Amino acid sequence: MADRDRGEWILRRPAALLALLASFAAAAAPSLELVPARLKPGDPVLVVVHGVEGVPEGTVGSLPATFYRHGDGAEALVGIPVEDEPGLMQVRVTAGAVKLVGPLEIIPPEFPERKLTVATKFVKIPPSAKARIKADQAAFQKAWSTPFRPRAFTDNFEKPRDAVITAHFGDKRTLNGKKTTQHFGLDLDGSTGDEIRAANDGRVVMVRDCFTSGNTVLVEHGAGLITSYFHMSKFLVKPGQEVRRGELLGLVGKTGRVTGPHLHFGAHIGSLWVNPQALLALPFPGAASPPAVFPPPELPDGGTPEAAGAASPDGGSAALPRDGGVGGVPSAGQAR
Repeated sequence: MADRDRGEWILRRPAALLALLASFAAAAAPSLELVPARLKPGDPVLVVVHGVEGVPEGTVGSLPATFYRHGDGAEALVGIPVEDEPGLMQVRVTAGAVKLVGPLEIIPPEFPERKLTVATKFVKIPPSAKARIKADQAAFQKAWSTPFRPRAFTDNFEKPRDAVITAHFGDKRTLNGKKTTQHFGLDLDGSTGDEIRAANDGRVVMVRDCFTSGNTVLVEHGAGLITSYFHMSKFLVKPGQEVRRGELLGLVGKTGRVTGPHLHFGAHIGSLWVNPQALLALPFPGAASPPAVFPPPELPDGGTPEAAGAASPDGGSAALPRDGGVGGVPSAGQAR
């Protein structure tokens, strides 16, 4: 190397080193990421913290965020209450001396509303079923109390069935002009005997025949998250069994308080039912597969949106949901 070139290299080296150190410092600076940063009431949000040591503490609005280490950072999965009003919600995280704050935008949910005429059995609970319902409630509460652990999955969630959606999360229904219910799951069409698969890696924490949800499987995935699979005709797993994403759990059926065969797919975080369709669309860091999405529904009558919710002559919906309009959620309730 010529003396002139060596001199220029020596002069440039400190500047290059400073730039490199600055880039490392920027990469290591603590930061807060919200996935997604804009969502609806009832949706889950993944809070990701970069550049901190240990396990942070935090809140999403008034809700606690329970963090766990994942990779080089920390995460918390939190459900937004379905009744929350639109607006900005503050996310606050503390990690030692580091304090991070970020805004989470809650947008109007625009849950559809329908008036349904249903059989009396879907509105009134027979006295003979009360003891069974109480036992079902206790079984669900035991599942919700599963000890917290970091997430047990590395990939994004996948559809338990690649099928048409027959009822969305959050649908509001007035039954026989009186009782109003809300649907806390995602109904996927199917015929008796069709396959139902695990939406992600996890552990089976409940296999039970319930009064409302029929043959029910609950899978715990870590991070405080449990997915539910209702109305099965046949169980193909046992309590305590470890399952992998896409593994067969059971078969579609019409057990419980339903009018026809379908899968009611649910997601539960902490003490809240959340929108499983939003969970399927959530991009988890490090995932190998793309998030799962459903095609938009095909609307009748030339694609007129109003036609999809057309009323029948008796004031009810033109198409009765296969859960009988009762929402398909077990009597364990929202467990808020």
